[in-house]
Amino acid sequence: MQNLISVEESFNAEITKSERLRAIILVGLLGLESIFLLVIYFFYSEEYLYMFKTHIAIFAILIFTFIIIIFEFLVQYFIGKRSKMFCLHSRFFTQFNAFSELTLLSLLLIFIVEYSGQTVILQSPATLTYFIFIVLSTLRLNFKLSVFTGLLAALEFILISIYYSTHFADTPVDSAHPDLTGMQYLGQGLIMLITGIAAGFVADLIKKKMIISWSNIKEKNEVINLFGQQISPQIADNILTNDNELSGTRKKVCVMFLDIRKFTPFVERHQPEEVVAYLNTLFGFMIDIVQAHHGVINQFLGDGFMATFGAPVSIGNSSQHATDAAREIIKKLDIELDKGNIPKTSIGIGLHYDEAVTGNIGSSTRKQYSITGRVVIMASRIEQLNKKYNTNLLISKEVFNQLKLDTQNTFEWIGSSKIKGSEKLVSLHKFVDEKTEKSFNKKHYEN
Repeated sequence: MQNLISVEESFNAEITKSERLRAIILVGLLGLESIFLLVIYFFYSEEYLYMFKTHIAIFAILIFTFIIIIFEFLVQYFIGKRSKMFCLHSRFFTQFNAFSELTLLSLLLIFIVEYSGQTVILQSPATLTYFIFIVLSTLRLNFKLSVFTGLLAALEFILISIYYSTHFADTPVDSAHPDLTGMQYLGQGLIMLITGIAAGFVADLIKKKMIISWSNIKEKNEVINLFGQQISPQIADNILTNDNELSGTRKKVCVMFLDIRKFTPFVERHQPEEVVAYLNTLFGFMIDIVQAHHGVINQFLGDGFMATFGAPVSIGNSSQHATDAAREIIKKLDIELDKGNIPKTSIGIGLHYDEAVTGNIGSSTRKQYSITGRVVIMASRIEQLNKKYNTNLLISKEVFNQLKLDTQNTFEWIGSSKIKGSEKLVSLHKFVDEKTEKSFNKKHYEN
């Protein structure tokens, strides 16, 4: 069983992925923006010169895009190297990254205004680039960082806009409505801040949902680790839904014991590799059948196993599930023998239904889900009686009484038998499916 990944490790790994995704999206959007501006510049060059009085603005934007691309590549380099100075998960790194990106954009605006002497860029769609950085901050999954990004963008934009609208008040754009222009800048800055707060709430919501999902996965892995690989996904989900199922409790269960007959002579006649391959083949389909009928393999016994139906969680009629599983195992074994996939094999199965004490037993470092009680002993003893009655499946009266009528019709009462270690007689029923019984007797009890 592979080591369980902690929620913190999973979250940090996701932050790294998100940061890289954010950088890719950012570079892509800025690249598209640059291409779009070049197209506009090509088709509307006269209008462009009327607004900016120079060609330098378009080149400045392209240089800015190039610098951002280089900067993001450097960021990804440090992320890959996991540099201690630029630790991705440190507050310094993320805030420095956000500050650098926004400041580069602000420096671009300052350069264009200073060089052209026009503030029209501050009222153009180009300022919407701030919102690209704010929205993409959501991928950093940090509420405070998104708010910081929105606040920083708002402050830088407002300061730049107010400063230059004051110094260049005689420009055509600003001189028309100077008061309205100032309100416009403040309004744009306020929207940036609000967008940052909204992005923070979205980031926080995504973060919480991710942590919940990883916590659920971690809990499910712990359940699977506790029970080994012999547990169905449905049972694992039910355990997670009912937190108290793994604590000590009493409950009615149906216990199955399965034993491979004459296994010791088989081991003596074959190489270890052949024995292991043989057991893997047998247990392979048997385990699948047990799981399909909501059973759990509690332990392997070398030449057999113990399975429980109804614990740790009960899904319907546990006796019916156990009996259906036992009959299907017998039929599947018969099919595999007919195909020649396995050597001559006979098995014995015993089922008993009664109260058991269930729960985790062990230390903090090693736990095992255990089923204890008289029901376990009785199921084991009933299985051993298959040798006495030359049968392959015996069930107690307690199991029989829980079965559906059509299932009961495949069993025959053979009387009561004394169980080793008990003074009480046990009423037994044997499996008498005609086809299977005839095949079983012919193949396994000749010679």
